[in-house]
Amino acid sequence: MTVRPIPAVLAMTILSACSQGQKEARVDLLTQMDSVSYAIGTDIGNNFKRSKLDSVNVNALSMGLQDALDSATLMDEATVQQVVQGYMMKLQERKMAEERAKGEENRVAGEKFLAENGKRTGVVTTPSGLQYEVVTLGTGPKPGATDQVKVHYTGTLIDGTKFDSSVDRGVPATFPVNQVIPGWVEGIQLMPTGSKFKFYIPSDLGYGPTGAGEKIPGNSTLIFDVELLEIVK
Repeated sequence: MTVRPIPAVLAMTILSACSQGQKEARVDLLTQMDSVSYAIGTDIGNNFKRSKLDSVNVNALSMGLQDALDSATLMDEATVQQVVQGYMMKLQERKMAEERAKGEENRVAGEKFLAENGKRTGVVTTPSGLQYEVVTLGTGPKPGATDQVKVHYTGTLIDGTKFDSSVDRGVPATFPVNQVIPGWVEGIQLMPTGSKFKFYIPSDLGYGPTGAGEKIPGNSTLIFDVELLEIVK
């Protein structure tokens, strides 16, 4: 991790944000530079919030900026790097610990959900742990692993949160069967063309401990409503 140098205009913006622990008086943005300065300050504040640094000691920050401008810092560059990197590593470790704890909660909740769901009439559980439910049984051929298929689908978490939907986009998805998550690879091959199935996919057949982006947390059990429209030739 590299600490980027802070431009002088950034230093002046932060310096103006605090005086002896008191907030500066509100000022009118009368000139272009007033507006630019305010915009930079707003961007800095937003970055601090996103980086979980919204509790930063602005007085100490201001002093450090002024000392740097005066070439009278209390820390040399190596110490600055060490202090900042050490703190950011702690933040990252804390974030990872929180994600692991949340992932464990998701895993337990998913297993409980699947155990109950598998008792429902019409729900079939395969040896891999995939569960599916036939909504409408089509009469066409079933695709193979190397076939390309066109489908409509909606994906939700077990709490009902929708994370993706080709139906909402109004455009079917087309993809090779063997290039999606394992739960889909298995499930799609069980569907005659024209069918509508509901898949209940355990996390190890989905996106596993890492999840997928911000919408699918780690160890999430996934629910998909899937309509197999055609096998694309």
